[in-house]
Amino acid sequence: MKTKQENIFSSKTLTYFLQLAETMNYTQAAQLLGITQPALTQQIKKLERTVDAPLFYSVGKKLHLSDAGRTMLKTTHEIYDLLNQATDEIQQTTSATQGKISIGLLASIEDRVLEDFAIKYYKQNPKIELSFHMLTRKEIWERLENNQIDLAVMYLPDDSIKNWKPYQSKKIISEDLLFLHHNEKLAKRKKIKYKDTIDNDWVTYPGQYYLNSFIKEAYKNQLVDAPKSVAHFTTPNQIMRFSNATGLYTALPNSYVQANAATANLWSAPFDPAIRFDLAFVFRKEKNQIPRIANFLSGFDQYIATEDYISRLKSITE
Repeated sequence: MKTKQENIFSSKTLTYFLQLAETMNYTQAAQLLGITQPALTQQIKKLERTVDAPLFYSVGKKLHLSDAGRTMLKTTHEIYDLLNQATDEIQQTTSATQGKISIGLLASIEDRVLEDFAIKYYKQNPKIELSFHMLTRKEIWERLENNQIDLAVMYLPDDSIKNWKPYQSKKIISEDLLFLHHNEKLAKRKKIKYKDTIDNDWVTYPGQYYLNSFIKEAYKNQLVDAPKSVAHFTTPNQIMRFSNATGLYTALPNSYVQANAATANLWSAPFDPAIRFDLAFVFRKEKNQIPRIANFLSGFDQYIATEDYISRLKSITE
């Protein structure tokens, strides 16, 4: 017979509890877990009977964590942190040139430089197993927290993350966002005021993508209405092609625009004031002490040192 501790701290039980605590919605949590809603409800009730306290309560249709639920959530995160720390400490004794490296890339970034590096790195280290995953911001943070990816490649700052204490970052490149257009009246502008960019519809990333949220926040800070987006795509290639074909305004990172200047049949200029951010590796603290992760990051530093990021992107896209 299972002990009370085994009933509480089984991997499945904690996974179900964490997913419901994050979504605060039984239907959504069940869909994400790949189970039925009654099955999830049964597991949560079983956990509540084990701890002899309700973990959630409802006000109308809205679900909330009880005091016991908040204690359970805090404890669960502490358990995961301990397990992740133990895993990292164990892996710090492993080989620098063998093993798996799992990398999550923000789905909206231009990834060809990283793909090119991965090819070169694997040829030099054929016993390394590389896995690249194109993910949303939410998926990246979930997988970092659960130790499902070793490194994330994403844009910073990211204000959606409130607790940076367990993480650190390593900058790849600083970026300026460029305004892209077909408006001859703006063609000679070296910088573009926000108010001059909203006289036409835009094509952008989907609503919850980082750059879309970042753009909206920048316009809000300048007390200017956000651009009206009438088309949405998930990659910069798609966005630029659509803008070229339709005459819609858009905005993309400077590195991507420079690398694709030959096919970009539109004018570009930085915003005034600038919209600036970093592309960076993000990982849990101490993760870069694991030999194979340290070797990978060091290899990328050498790769960029011999030819900078933008130059490599240009050469790859030519």
